[in-house]
Amino acid sequence: MFQQKNGLPRGGFTFKQFFVAHDRCAMKVGTDSIALGAWAPIANTTRILDIGTGSGLLALMLAQRTAPDVLIDAVELEPDAVSQAQQNILASPWASRIHIHRADILSWTHQQTQRYQLIVSNPPYYPSGPACGNKARTIARSTATLEHSQLLASAAQLITEDGIFCVILPESCGEVFISIAEKEGWHCRYRTDIAESETRLPHRILLGLSPSPGECFAERLLLRGADNQYSEAWCALTQDFYLFM
Repeated sequence: MFQQKNGLPRGGFTFKQFFVAHDRCAMKVGTDSIALGAWAPIANTTRILDIGTGSGLLALMLAQRTAPDVLIDAVELEPDAVSQAQQNILASPWASRIHIHRADILSWTHQQTQRYQLIVSNPPYYPSGPACGNKARTIARSTATLEHSQLLASAAQLITEDGIFCVILPESCGEVFISIAEKEGWHCRYRTDIAESETRLPHRILLGLSPSPGECFAERLLLRGADNQYSEAWCALTQDFYLFM
């Protein structure tokens, strides 16, 4: 593996406890997945499912955060991403706890009897699938191959009665997603609106949905403070992962 001048490996992202290669993945390591992986509630969790794992980032973050007996299944359709996720998992400290499945989540769901206390997904969200230079990236960003109603239906079949299904979405389509979810029997239990700064409107929503009703804990998270440095809240959320925190 080639090395950068600072000694860190190229072609991916180095975290405190693991490295994620993403050069063969349509979607690269980004703030959205890092926010979701650090934010998703893990209390009383023994089994986790990552839908559309890509490079395996969310599975790795959740493995770091959870107890040694927690098992994680990660489902991915694209063969290059599956290969890279397997590479990343095998190079991590949690290879025995994370299992990668190459499959379409819609067909994979019907074959399962296992239920999960936590399901996470950084899902596609563009309804029309705007074209990118990379065909695989276009597919990963578009709901053409996995509509939100289908994603919610799969999660509903796989989650425990008191489990939590967590996603991150652009603010522009988050409310529509909530509306679809509520019509299908989901209840919003956690919501964090993410804004770049105090003067900017939120651009992302972290959602935690459950089949069981209950109080919804809502908050706002700023990525940067008045000095344009990372905010205390963002640092507190991600300090176990970023090298510079």
